[in-house]
This record gives sequence, C-alpha cells and structure tokens, in this order.
Amino acid sequence: MRAPLHRIRLGALVLAVIFVAAVLGYHALGYDWLDAVWMVVITISSVGYGEETDSDASIKMLSIAVIVFGLSAAAYTIGGLLQMITEGELERALGRRRMTRDIERLKGHVVICGFGRMGEMLARDLKSMRRLFVIVDNDSERIADAETHRYLCLSGDATEEQTLREAGIEQASALVTGLPNDAASVFITLTSRNLNPNLQIIARAEHPSTEKKLRQAGADRVVMPALVGARHMARLITRPSTADLMELVSETSFLDYELDEIAVPDDSKMAQVTVRETEAHRRHRLLVVAVKEKDGNMVLNPDAEYRFKSGDVVIFMGHTEDIARFRKEYGL
Repeated sequence: MRAPLHRIRLGALVLAVIFVAAVLGYHALGYDWLDAVWMVVITISSVGYGEETDSDASIKMLSIAVIVFGLSAAAYTIGGLLQMITEGELERALGRRRMTRDIERLKGHVVICGFGRMGEMLARDLKSMRRLFVIVDNDSERIADAETHRYLCLSGDATEEQTLREAGIEQASALVTGLPNDAASVFITLTSRNLNPNLQIIARAEHPSTEKKLRQAGADRVVMPALVGARHMARLITRPSTADLMELVSETSFLDYELDEIAVPDDSKMAQVTVRETEAHRRHRLLVVAVKEKDGNMVLNPDAEYRFKSGDVVIFMGHTEDIARFRKEYGL
C-alpha cells in the first residue's frame, strides 16, 4: 500500500504547491484574490475561459505553466488512486479503518504482542474459547496473515506506548508477549503495567535470567517455551501415561469433557457452601479438581467438607453442558 499511497500524497502536495504559486502569480499580474483563485481553478480543471487574444503574454505563459504542471500533478495523483483501487489496496485501507473502530470498542480483551508461531497458536486457541483479542505486530506479512484469519490486528511496534494505546491496552484484561526478544518483552511488560495496573500480563522468556526482570517489570506469569518443552519431553520418557493424561486434559475439550474454572464472588450462593452441599458430583457429574484460594494457596482434590469461600477459584472437570448447568444454578 505504501507505493500508491505515497504517490497520492506526493501528487496532492505538488498540486497544492502549484495552486498556491499560481494564485500568487495571477495576483501579481493584476487579478484580485478571488479572480486569481478562479483563474487557477478553471485552468487546472480545463473548463476554459474563452479565447483571450488580448491577454498579456506573461498571463498566457503563466496559464500554460499552470495547465502543464497542474494537469500533470492531478494525473499523477489520480493514477495513484486508480492503482489503489485496481490492486485492492483501497478496500484493504477501508477495512483497516473499520478494524480500528472495532478495536476502539473492545473491553476486557486480550492483547497479543507478536504473531509468530506462538502468537498464531495462542490466537487460534483464544478464538476457539470465544475470547476477544487484538494482535500487534510490526511485520506486514504477519499482519496480512492475521487479516486472512479475520483477526483484529494492528500494525505497529508493541514497545511503543502509542501502539499499545491503539490496541486498547487501558481497557484490556490481559496481555501476552510472544516475542523471542527478551529485552522487548521486558519493555512491553513495563509499559503495559504503567498504562493498566490491573492488567494480567503473561510474558515469554527465552533465558532463565530474564524471568526475574520480567516479574520486576510487572509480569504476573512468565513462560519459558524451552523449559516447558523440555519438562514435557522428560515426562514422556519417565511417566508416559501421566504425560498423555496431562496432554489430554490440557486441550480445550476432549470427548465433550473440559476443564473450567469458576471464581466465587462475594455475593455468590457458593460462598460458605461445602463441596458435598453443592452435589457437584452426584447431581452435576462434575469433578472438583482443585481450589485456588484467595491467598494463592492451591488445594488439590478438596474433600467433601471443604467450604468454598469468596475469592476462591474452583477448577472443575466435566461435560460442557453439565458445567454450564452448574454455572446457571449458582448464577456464575
């Protein structure tokens, strides 16, 4: 898009300069300001003003120059516009404007910085979970790839504060840095935390030494792909069945089962109710896998007398429709 757009901008600038210079020229030759503007308009537009054989030679020379250079600049500008239309760039430009408006209306979305392999897989999973997200990348090819998937995306440098603002960082609920550059991840994390103190930030790190820096910059979670991959491969060697189970349950859903988490708010009917009293297993066929308490303590496989408290996050496993029915019963 840069070539035709640059052509339009350059042509429009040259045309504006010619217009102003011509108005000044006609005014210097004795025309008042309104007549000078009129002469330039009818000359460039080729409307014509009749044969003026008694015109001064200097006026004729100026008119010739205005016609030649003015029409050339106009043709150059129109050519750029036609190039945009024929190459589909105009449609894409209008599409980007619509996309910008859509991004401005988002709230509670996820900002994905980087659309490489990790960013692409993350976007696919978030889409399957029906989560709203915006992709930020400064690579035009990657942005074009994101557009083919009809993702909301923004072309720009995620380390720039203005780019993050345009991605709606102040209204977002989470940000993920999927960049292989640790320095950029630290900078993005620091900037994002300053712009949105309540933002959940998940940062990618390539080197173990970067984890501490990312947490100091404001990251809530730090993921090291190499470490995660190595641990999974070790588990496949030493405990293959366990690895298979973990891989299975980590999928979004399998055999109509899924893992889901439910936060217990202050006014919830679940607050101060025991696992037994919810009849999660007997009535809803749900397995209470774990409870993450407000202080961060993780209770695995809570017993039947465990009493849910406000601020708890309960992790269930069960059929998708059973989880939905449980949520509806407790207004969650």
